[in-house]
Amino acid sequence: MKTYPKIWFLRHGETEWNAEGRVQGQTESVLSSRGVDHAKSQAKLMAPILETNPPCFVSPLKRTRQTADIALGGRAYQTDDRLKEVFAGDWESQLRADIFKTLPDDMSPDMPHIEFYARAPGGEGFDTFQTRVRSFVETLTEPTVIVAHGLSGQLLRGEVCGLSREDLGKLSNRQGVVYVLENGVETILEL
Repeated sequence: MKTYPKIWFLRHGETEWNAEGRVQGQTESVLSSRGVDHAKSQAKLMAPILETNPPCFVSPLKRTRQTADIALGGRAYQTDDRLKEVFAGDWESQLRADIFKTLPDDMSPDMPHIEFYARAPGGEGFDTFQTRVRSFVETLTEPTVIVAHGLSGQLLRGEVCGLSREDLGKLSNRQGVVYVLENGVETILEL
């Protein structure tokens, strides 16, 4: 298994569209008040980590930048397009409940989200998505903070921990916590 430097990974806080059950993908949505609270919790967890001055990388989408502005305490960061969420094609901005009504026979709402959204009509697809996220992870050379999304986070965390595609979909997607990835093992910091 390839080794990577230590990573602190933060998923963005809850957005208005998360709360509505709407597919975001790469479409913009802003943090809900609960999402702001998620980012404030992450800020408390990150304060001692940021004292070591690690580089910070953030997806350029609004919800991740909002989270980073709070969770990283106003600290400067770099954005990287490779950290964006999966592009969900025709499903972006639609309610999940509506999508579930017209699924093909070989798809189910119970599928792991990473597999489900990577199969969105007109979307990015799993292989392209994985290649994009992997190309970012492979550039890391020192302990790093990353703020991104649920599914791009699953790919990133799975890559660092050496997980199979099947096991990626079993990873949690919690908001308001910090995932610590070190020596191929994931732990969770929470208040």
